[in-house]
Amino acid sequence: MAKAVKGSRAESQDWSDQSQEIGRRARAAARVLAAASTNTKNDALVTMAAALRNSTDTIIKENAADVAAGKAAGLSAALLDRLALTKDRIEKMARSLDEIATLRDPVGEIIEGYKRPNGLQIMRLRVPLGVILAIYESRPNVTSDIAALCLKSGNAAILRGGKESLRSNLAIHKALSEAATSQGLPADALQMVDNPDRDLLAALLREDRWIDVVIPRGGEELIRAVAEQSTIPVIKHYKGVCHVYVDELGDLDMAEAICFNAKVQRAATCNAMETMLVHKNVAARFLPRICRRLAEAGVELRGDERTRRVWPQAKPATEEDWYAEYLDLVLSIRIVDDIQEAIDHIATYSSNHTDAIVSQDLKHVQQFVRDVDSSSVMVNTSTRFSDGGEYGLGAEVGISTDKLHARGPMGVRDLTTYKWVVYGNGQLRT
Repeated sequence: MAKAVKGSRAESQDWSDQSQEIGRRARAAARVLAAASTNTKNDALVTMAAALRNSTDTIIKENAADVAAGKAAGLSAALLDRLALTKDRIEKMARSLDEIATLRDPVGEIIEGYKRPNGLQIMRLRVPLGVILAIYESRPNVTSDIAALCLKSGNAAILRGGKESLRSNLAIHKALSEAATSQGLPADALQMVDNPDRDLLAALLREDRWIDVVIPRGGEELIRAVAEQSTIPVIKHYKGVCHVYVDELGDLDMAEAICFNAKVQRAATCNAMETMLVHKNVAARFLPRICRRLAEAGVELRGDERTRRVWPQAKPATEEDWYAEYLDLVLSIRIVDDIQEAIDHIATYSSNHTDAIVSQDLKHVQQFVRDVDSSSVMVNTSTRFSDGGEYGLGAEVGISTDKLHARGPMGVRDLTTYKWVVYGNGQLRT
């Protein structure tokens, strides 16, 4: 795989030359990858996993420099947590690569096939998207995840991480690149852009001749900027405003555990709960116990007027709070009259990412699943499970809240499209 893509502001006044070169190299590599055998790709993934494990000390050293720079720059504790790597986190990255190697290869799968009355044999065949430009912030494990998913699905990847994780990304990329090339994969199948200049990124976003799709991962500001500048199709989610609704017929012990996990387990993720909705008939019993536990964990609580009557320590929630993706230990709480009011609240304020219900009533569950239009709808479990690895995809290249081309956590199958193949025996159209 490729060396990191070099560049500096001083050496290039015209970023289009460099962006075109990156794109051309990726396109050539994509053609080779699309034809690579399943065994070749799987061998590369296993070798890449081993390389991560063998490079753990180097990666942690480079990551420590990124974290120190992040602290000096005033990054929040939540963002620093997303940035930090440990031996356990690197081992989890390696296990993801091993798991992706075991997944069924989607390339070449016959989606459907049928015979027409005139004898034509028609089929839809799964093929790679081609070249994927991934733009992401903070989390260096994304470098490994996207590299592996693109490789398995036969796509070339251009990776552009954030400047706050540059040292970590380069160390991870070096390990993966050397491992993959040792298995005979093309040198430019994985390119890492090591220049954080925004003008270079803007030039890449105009390379629709060479790049097939852009997948941004990060804050809403980044994703909106990418969507506005790109001439290439963008698969995205702007933010994760995730809800948990505690129904009047919910198991309150279960609800407490789920809500605490959804908010506290890792608050800086896009699938963390940002708003908790509680049925009025259980609010007096449920809110004191969950609010006390959340407050003890350092969560700042903001509630509507009815919530503050039950838990006066909560700050008043504003209209802006219902739209907010905090990515931090902050939670909005609202008491609702019934399940329909909960669904209506979600329809108004949700970002269609992940929303959950805690209920033992089958009719209420069915109503929630039917009427909540989110990419993931959870029943009696935490929103934190909305994740490619947890869904058995090995990892994810991102979570899409779009309805075209993919939706929800995106794994190897979501990085493919299809083409029609028609077999004939001399038939002519009349």
